[in-house]
Amino acid sequence: MNNQGWQGTFDDPILLPDGRKLITLHDAATVITKLPKPEHDAPEWQAAIEALMLVVDLGGRRSSLASALCVRLADIRSRSSSRARSA
Repeated sequence: MNNQGWQGTFDDPILLPDGRKLITLHDAATVITKLPKPEHDAPEWQAAIEALMLVVDLGGRRSSLASALCVRLADIRSRSSSRARSA
């Protein structure tokens, strides 16, 4: 990841279950902030936002942490969406 603030790019784009790619930190933040409020306010999504802000503040030195967190959270969201559809 380079050091360009919110426009910094992930070393490898993060593929979401719906096929979208997160290329920049801004992309990841946008996905999180557009979640429905109850989901957005969940601790795991708040942690993701904090991790993204840390990456920006630290100049990208934690890119693998942010990437891993975003991938994990996308997986959690995918599974919770699947459960909601099957209920």
